Amino acid sequence: MTVDRPIRTARELAVAGLIDTTAEEAVSRVASRYAVAITPAVADLIDRDDPNDPIARQFVPDPAELTFSPEERSDPIGDGEHSPVTGIVHRYPDRVLLKAVHVCPVYCRFCFRREMVGPQGLGTLTAAELDAAIGYIAGHRQIWEVILTGGDPLVLSPRRLAEMLGRLRAIEHVKVVRFHTRVPVVEAERIDADLIAALKASGKATYVALHANHPRELSAEARAAAARLIDAGIVMVSQTVLLKGVNDDPDVLAELMRGFVETRIKPYYLHHPDLAPGTGHFRLSIEEGQALAESLRGRVSGLCQPTYILDIPGGHGKAVVSANAISSGGCGSYTITDFRGNAHSYPPKG
Repeated sequence: MTVDRPIRTARELAVAGLIDTTAEEAVSRVASRYAVAITPAVADLIDRDDPNDPIARQFVPDPAELTFSPEERSDPIGDGEHSPVTGIVHRYPDRVLLKAVHVCPVYCRFCFRREMVGPQGLGTLTAAELDAAIGYIAGHRQIWEVILTGGDPLVLSPRRLAEMLGRLRAIEHVKVVRFHTRVPVVEAERIDADLIAALKASGKATYVALHANHPRELSAEARAAAARLIDAGIVMVSQTVLLKGVNDDPDVLAELMRGFVETRIKPYYLHHPDLAPGTGHFRLSIEEGQALAESLRGRVSGLCQPTYILDIPGGHGKAVVSANAISSGGCGSYTITDFRGNAHSYPPKG
């Protein structure tokens, strides 16, 4: 059936044919803990005749989300450890995250910030909190790049985005502004002239990192939205999470990376799934991830090669999942070396 507005409840999922009516009660329990939203564009991508549809798996709640493992963490990549003021994460010397908003047009079932986002999450920064965040950026001259994330920053109106980015324009040492978003895929109509003008209001080099995990997400509408951004002078890169049942197949992964390049989006990061609560059914082992990343070598153009990385639990930053960065430890665990040369343990799957 055609969906004409966002789906947010188990009842609406059942009416739209995205879950069986017998699953409503179980899905309601998931929705009471973790936010649910599926835009009409995403609903249209779902094959209701396929019980293993990879788009549905990403966005339709699953009772498995209430099964937790001891190694899972509410803040799996340690944002809180590096948050000097509300809304700022300063993990690396020359760049910060600016989390102005904690809502999204859709909610990924594997989200590593799932305890923080949604209508009952951390919300939008107040005027005073935004003042403090901008003040922090202005007061730290080593900050070269500001990465707007959240939540999805492109849910903000063009007016609010332009106002915020206009304030970054005045900070001379900030040279690059980057946005992390799913909007061109899940709500392509938002990418209009007003939004594009707002994204460029900082006067800095502007990048948009698009999160997509399956080639079907790169619909004609999504590709057209990306073209509008790129033709306006905004550089686009990609982010993809390796997910069991979504893209843990060499052919699917290759098609996705080719799709990015065809759309003039440079493949950037291929993320190993984080240890977020209730996401064990999405996680692959390190070895499985390494094999999938390696399968791209020779299979697709060098333009199509992302960097396979893992965020080290506890806030220690990203490690490239290569032989030099990660090694086997005892009892199936791993030792991962961070960008400072420090070693950290990582638990085995399951």
